[in-house]
Amino acid sequence: MDTYLKIMRRITKVKALVVGDFMLDEYVWGQVSRISPEAPVPVVKVQTKTSTPGGAANVVNNIRCLGAKVYACGIVGSDTNGRELVKRMKHSQVDTSGIIKDTSRITTKKTRIMAQKHQMLRIDKEDSAPVSKKVFQKMKQVIAKTIRKVDFVIIEDYGKGVVTKEMVLFVKGAAQKAKKFVAVDPKENHFEFYRGITLITPNAYELEQATRIATAGSKGVEAAAKLLQKKLKCQLVLVTQGEKGMSLFGKGQKPLTVPAMAREVFDVSGAGDTVIAVFCLAVAAGADVKRASRLANLAAGIVVGKLGVAVATRQEILHRLHEIVE
Repeated sequence: MDTYLKIMRRITKVKALVVGDFMLDEYVWGQVSRISPEAPVPVVKVQTKTSTPGGAANVVNNIRCLGAKVYACGIVGSDTNGRELVKRMKHSQVDTSGIIKDTSRITTKKTRIMAQKHQMLRIDKEDSAPVSKKVFQKMKQVIAKTIRKVDFVIIEDYGKGVVTKEMVLFVKGAAQKAKKFVAVDPKENHFEFYRGITLITPNAYELEQATRIATAGSKGVEAAAKLLQKKLKCQLVLVTQGEKGMSLFGKGQKPLTVPAMAREVFDVSGAGDTVIAVFCLAVAAGADVKRASRLANLAAGIVVGKLGVAVATRQEILHRLHEIVE
């Protein structure tokens, strides 16, 4: 217990850079009491709307909620959604100087229609074309300037055009020169981009898509993770498996499986963001990978017990740690 409390204290001294696809998550909350006479679909009577930072911005939120310093590097459009997203990040005391406004694109937004705590529909507005050379150069300048200040870099790849092979190569090269580690939350069709990074955190589906090995059982997960590690020449593969917890595979160490700790599962949205954020923070704070895995798993168990894309706060994690000891 004392070791985990020390890790949590040290996390407040950690600094991180998050590069990737920033987006706004909007929730339309309502009630369903009838079926439309026009088509066999439920009619949602809207009661309220909420919005929160999503995608890479949710990873940023997770890091900030644990008291660490975080820098953001990505793009938004010159639109209302972009202004709303940056405003919310600034409100959370996030350094947004690396968020670049691209007038040729729209800000990515996911709108979820929610009724009686169930997601009825999701509407995506996005431009997933690769960023322009001009924007890429601006992002490179931000990364080169910031990477010296931080302990690690997280690349959040949602396939919205920011994370390209050239971008990953640049981040990896800059990190190697600055002696920082790089973690990637992958997109299933971009695995070829990630060769040589430190840590990758696929879910079971993404792992299966990358290796063509069935991951239904523990042996399949292990075989696929080891193949991915070999193909990418990365140090660590952390596989998230929903209600089965997570499994860590690394060079020269036995596989570690951590059972899920959720009391109730309401929504798995954003749980992977929490895992990569907490794991990296813990390692940067001096934790070994086993303790970092357990702490990340505990935090993910808190997040899936909430509706919508959410974070695990510092207070919630500390409270859960005390509960486990008692």
